[in-house]
Amino acid sequence: MDELKQLKKDWQKDKKFPKINKSEIYKFLHKKSSSIVKWIFIISIIEFSFWSIISFLIKDNENQQRFDEYGMEYIIWPLMITGYVVLFYFFVLFYRNYKSISTTVNSKALMEQILKTRKTVKYYVVFNLIFLYISMAIGVMIELNNNPDVLLQTSKFTESGDFYIFYGIVILITLLAMGVITVFFLIFYYLIYGILLKKLKKNYKELKAIEKQ
Repeated sequence: MDELKQLKKDWQKDKKFPKINKSEIYKFLHKKSSSIVKWIFIISIIEFSFWSIISFLIKDNENQQRFDEYGMEYIIWPLMITGYVVLFYFFVLFYRNYKSISTTVNSKALMEQILKTRKTVKYYVVFNLIFLYISMAIGVMIELNNNPDVLLQTSKFTESGDFYIFYGIVILITLLAMGVITVFFLIFYYLIYGILLKKLKKNYKELKAIEKQ
């Protein structure tokens, strides 16, 4: 978009500067939009690979091994499979958005594809956050009901009549952890996808402007 603004400045400064018609501007915006959507698809795959590698590296962690000993595969596996299926669905959508935007032949269709891509990315981010919250909540519940140390503390608070205080503390800590993680991931996703979406939004505005001319 900076290139397009520069061209406009050149037109204003020098009347002899060669004019670019709507068709050429469309081709320019189409190429940029296609490249952005392509990068959204590539980055989503890289992101998935990154978190998969992290998950694999902590597999032999002491805490993870203890968690695996709880025998909660009937809960964990359906959750993981659901997550992978939905993520794969989003990857397909990202790829389809890229192919669709690459073959678009007019500005109206391109504008529609830009809006569609922006919505897809937003839904993707929302799903990841919701899935993270659900996973954390399930993980906390499993720990509360299976970790010997936690069970010991629970029995002590129950005997002293402070059962609700104990669970109140657990809920508060969990909510604080979710808040910190939410801020981290929102910053993470903004730096990765937010900047690309802002560029798409600029392209959309430029397309809308040339459509009115």
